[in-house]
Amino acid sequence: MSKTIAINAGSSSLKWQLYEMPAETVIAKGLVERIGLNDSIFTVKYGEGQKYEVVTDIPDHEIAVKMLLDQLIELNILASYDEITGVGHRVVHGGEYFDKSVIIDDDVIAKIEEVAVFAPLHNPAHLMGIRAFKHLLPDIISVAVFDTAFHASMPREAYLYSLPLAYYNDYKVRKYGAHGTSHRYVSQRAADMLEQPIEDLKIITCHLGNGGSITAVKEGKSVDTSMGFTPLAGITMGTRSGDIDAAVLPYLMKKLDIDIDEMLNILNKKSGLLGLTNGLSSDMRDLQDNKDKEDVKVALDIFYDRIRKYIGSYVAAMDGADAIVFTAGIGENSAVVRSEIVKGLSWFGVELDETENAKFGEHIISTKDSKIKVLLIPTDEELMIARDVEALRPSFK
Repeated sequence: MSKTIAINAGSSSLKWQLYEMPAETVIAKGLVERIGLNDSIFTVKYGEGQKYEVVTDIPDHEIAVKMLLDQLIELNILASYDEITGVGHRVVHGGEYFDKSVIIDDDVIAKIEEVAVFAPLHNPAHLMGIRAFKHLLPDIISVAVFDTAFHASMPREAYLYSLPLAYYNDYKVRKYGAHGTSHRYVSQRAADMLEQPIEDLKIITCHLGNGGSITAVKEGKSVDTSMGFTPLAGITMGTRSGDIDAAVLPYLMKKLDIDIDEMLNILNKKSGLLGLTNGLSSDMRDLQDNKDKEDVKVALDIFYDRIRKYIGSYVAAMDGADAIVFTAGIGENSAVVRSEIVKGLSWFGVELDETENAKFGEHIISTKDSKIKVLLIPTDEELMIARDVEALRPSFK
């Protein structure tokens, strides 16, 4: 038995989950919030509903990691550091370097740093987590699991933009996608639930949270996805605009007398559902509670519309579909959202069983006669990270 810890480091946070492998049993999980700020929040959940929480100042990621490891011992979850035999790190962007998870060495760190220009809010934070664990646990296997890796299988017609080819050749401007670990997990689970080899299936996976993306999975590989060069593209999201005519940017910049940094800040943090509802909320729960308001109704209709259009385009791109999967915060928890999206897909013969749709947890929510099966599958990116650590363990020296 080995104990593997899956890590998702943000600029001021550290989310983690400790597994006993290969049994895939969750031993403990937790979150460190407000790293580098006053009154950091440190939380551990373990055992039968037990919880440890403290508010203290945690100045950097290395201190957060040290505190985490020490607390696992203090709470008798571990006897010593030596019980942890592997660590896996979520990394948002791997550029064109990585089409699968890899064991982290100095070269991998350098490449993650190099492509940080494509994910400036994420990759530097992941590197802080990687370096902290490397320093404290230098002798165990350390693995990078990339959000972009699953989408590396996209063909050129899917990932190239209609720009001068030199911009791709010289500057690597292309579609990279995101949420790949989630899309990989739920597409494989869908195949398992349908009791068919994933190589025989065409699956459309809908990762719907505050950020969201839709992916076309054919024969177990991503062949197209809604997010693009950055996670700003695609469907309408909580605070992100999704797809927009690029000519809108200079027009608004002149009208508002703002620079490109402020324009991108608006597109990333002040648009989407938040912008469409005049700042009311980016949270789907709040919007459903206020759905009788005209601005909210229109915003929700736009949200459903953009998702349906991506699903429809991927049915065309794959010449059919066997299954549609809903996952992530909104996709897993909002029966209303799932119902509204599927209502616009009746031409494809998609039919929800509303009794099943109202239930939570992993199951099929379409009718027996539905031509395309619809599944609700809670995502588990941390488990995928732990699995990838175990898969690479035999290669570790």
